[in-house]
Amino acid sequence: MALRIRHIAHRFALLLALAAVVPLVAYGVISIWSLQRGTRASITTGNENVATRAAEEIRRYVVGNADLLKALAADLQNTGLEAWQQDRILKNYVLEFREFREITLFDEGGAIIASSRVGKPRVTIPKDAELSVDGVLMSPMRVDEDLLPTSAFGIHLTRLNRPAGWLAGELNLEEMWRMVDRIRLGEHGYAMVIAPDGALIAHGDPDKKALVAQTRNMSSSNPMLAAAREQREDAPVAREYVDEDGRRDLGVAAKITALGWTVVVEQPTNEAFASAQELQKQLIVAISLALFAMIAVGYAFGRSFIDPILELKRATHDVAARGHLDTRVDITTGDEFADLGESFNVMADRLVELQEDLKRQERQAIFGRMAAGLVHDLSHPIQNIGNSTRLLLRDDVDAESRDMFRRTIDRELQTLKRFMEDLRNIVKPKPIERFAMDVNASVAEIVESMRAEGERHGIAIETQYASGPLFIEGDRFALGRVYRNLITNAIQATEAGGRILIGTARAGDHVEITVADTGSGIPADRLSKIFDDFVTTKRRGLGLGLAISKRIVEQLDGTIAVNSEVGRGTAFTLRFPARDDRAQAAAS
Repeated sequence: MALRIRHIAHRFALLLALAAVVPLVAYGVISIWSLQRGTRASITTGNENVATRAAEEIRRYVVGNADLLKALAADLQNTGLEAWQQDRILKNYVLEFREFREITLFDEGGAIIASSRVGKPRVTIPKDAELSVDGVLMSPMRVDEDLLPTSAFGIHLTRLNRPAGWLAGELNLEEMWRMVDRIRLGEHGYAMVIAPDGALIAHGDPDKKALVAQTRNMSSSNPMLAAAREQREDAPVAREYVDEDGRRDLGVAAKITALGWTVVVEQPTNEAFASAQELQKQLIVAISLALFAMIAVGYAFGRSFIDPILELKRATHDVAARGHLDTRVDITTGDEFADLGESFNVMADRLVELQEDLKRQERQAIFGRMAAGLVHDLSHPIQNIGNSTRLLLRDDVDAESRDMFRRTIDRELQTLKRFMEDLRNIVKPKPIERFAMDVNASVAEIVESMRAEGERHGIAIETQYASGPLFIEGDRFALGRVYRNLITNAIQATEAGGRILIGTARAGDHVEITVADTGSGIPADRLSKIFDDFVTTKRRGLGLGLAISKRIVEQLDGTIAVNSEVGRGTAFTLRFPARDDRAQAAAS
């Protein structure tokens, strides 16, 4: 009987879907498609009009300025004016038409006759310019020292049908940039102007104006440029594409035939078609409400079929998303769902066993890594203590050497003590005591203690200290730990025959300490993480050296930066505020 009821429910649900749900869904799909198509066409046409108007305004702006220069050329070439009169006309012309920064009159040999500029003219004759605007040669746009767009115009003058020289003007295209900035489509739609060779001339997006100064070539990054070149007519062309930032845009390109330029207007599709999407949502809501009544009828019949699925979904989510491996299901339907529930419970039991094994292996790996790291970080101080102790016991060692060995032992014991304190204070470091210290002396002390290690690996350690004392507020032991970490890392990253350069310098009101090597370098994708705890690029060590070094430097109001190139080497730079009053006291 139960099987019979379920069979009737399936047939009823299928009949309900065929009779009402399917036609309603089909109507909704057709309506949404028609809405999308109509609104997209309307919005695309509007954007095409914007691009066309922008192209025409830019054309008139450039051609208008070219015509101004032509008019000036007509006034000069057949008037027979003196050079001082021509000079006065050029200066008045520049004052009247602010777009021209400079206008200079040359003879046929290129010598200067008159110029609006006081001093040596900067503009040159654009004889090799490929672009001609109504007979006026125009050089490619460039960005000047003030980061403003300029271009040179040139007209070949004639007198009695004979060459009579050149009139060249430097045009400020800043107004064209303002035109492009004023073109906005929504909140994130901007325009750009691209030269015939693909160079970016202007961009309305403030975040991308730097690309203009870089003369960014857009031939490969913007598909609208290729689409406009393929368009034989002067009509605008529209495309949807994914830009270099991964954003889907609606782009429209309009050519400026007289200049060979292309105006491209881009707008994110989610903004351009926002109204269509809103209408689409409303239509979907209406269709969904109509379907709700029908679905509610079938819900009662399908509940017994859905419940086991929901139970398995909940349990799977608890295991996968929340990590609750103790989750189990209890499905008693007596069908395939019950078998599936039993399989899920077996899988969960197995996952618990695997998790315990993984935790045990991870603890072993961490313990081994910590042990290796401790051996790595403590080996150098202990080796120095052992060597100094053996040398101290020799009878042939003079008093001065014995004193040096004792200082080495004391220094390395202090290093070991501070290392143990660092391990205790990884999470909550203690405040560092500050004293006036000479950077050159503190760096030299650590360098001398590390020379033997460098020689043992066949690496030359070179120094370059700033002249005169460099005083900062620091902790000699803490900074010694930092220097030792950086030099040790440099030795381990450098092959035999390489070199390490340690230098100090004054940079304004700061003191800089640099440790550079010619080693293997650090990959760019790992540079941002090397100062984190338990992160290392080496096969041995705890990965605490750079993390502790960064904390020490920051506690002393300093900064640490790294610059690295794979195969070329790595350079760490420490910067601390200088204490000039301490330097003066030491000098006196």
